[in-house]
Amino acid sequence: MHRIRQRSAVGGFRWLPVLGIVLAVLALATGCRRESAEQALRQDVAAFQAAIESRDAGGMAAFLAADFVGNDGLDRDGARRLAALYFMRNARIGITSGPLDIQLQDDHATVHTTVVLTGGSGGLLPETGRAHAVTSGWRRERGQWRMTSLSWNAP
Repeated sequence: MHRIRQRSAVGGFRWLPVLGIVLAVLALATGCRRESAEQALRQDVAAFQAAIESRDAGGMAAFLAADFVGNDGLDRDGARRLAALYFMRNARIGITSGPLDIQLQDDHATVHTTVVLTGGSGGLLPETGRAHAVTSGWRRERGQWRMTSLSWNAP
């Protein structure tokens, strides 16, 4: 004889707590992924700024994507040459940025901030300084963030 199994009202809902746990883990994993992508971008922005402050044009250019575009059609190589020119003119370069407003979308990001650039011969006080409103576009390439665009103007 075959036994007929009946679902009990309590036994039929045993999967609900498991489903709840699985959904919570997935939500946390998604949140961590987004947070880690943003954290990686923040670290790359800081490293980009450090390359500028250390007057390393090649190190700065390493953060630029091959298809980088800046103000007035500036390309990657032009940005490297422009940075080298400023580095030759100034023994010390300072860069201070305000808070970063980061908008992430999958493997692309937009970063808005205000930056104060200073330069000088290396004395105690900078000889030049200028504030700029800066918007940069970033793309994740093979696990690394690369800047695809940069626009700046006086705020």
